[in-house]
Amino acid sequence: MPLLTREETLALYRKRARHYDLAVLLLRAGGFREQRYRTAAVTALNLRRGDTVVELGCGTGRNFPLLESAVGPTGHVVGVDLTGPMLGRAEARVQAAGWTNVTLIEHDMATYRIPPKVDGVLSTFAITLVPQYEAVIAQGAAALRPRGRLVVLDFKE
Repeated sequence: MPLLTREETLALYRKRARHYDLAVLLLRAGGFREQRYRTAAVTALNLRRGDTVVELGCGTGRNFPLLESAVGPTGHVVGVDLTGPMLGRAEARVQAAGWTNVTLIEHDMATYRIPPKVDGVLSTFAITLVPQYEAVIAQGAAALRPRGRLVVLDFKE
């Protein structure tokens, strides 16, 4: 069971959005190798050029460089996040990189309907904040094409 309600999570990440990336850099300075874990998670998706991947809880878009590189300009990255301020930071990242194949959606991953036949579904450090995480995982798995992959990277099993 999550420690925070949906409303508490929303309020927390609205506040954290502006300094989220800086906080991650401070964690790195303290020895947490989050980029190594993110890279391993995206690699585990086994994406190819032209694939479509959905990231649930995309936050500020820290995985977008890895995802966009994997699917290439003919692929598609869909970032879903609960909070507008986090998506605002993600949009700035997308614009700065000049990516035209990234779509951002403000939605609760617990009720978001993943489009059918996607090649990958990813969630990093987000899904355990959702009380219905098992249903989200099941829905993500059901949306995959044959041989598609769902990868969850989080702080607990």
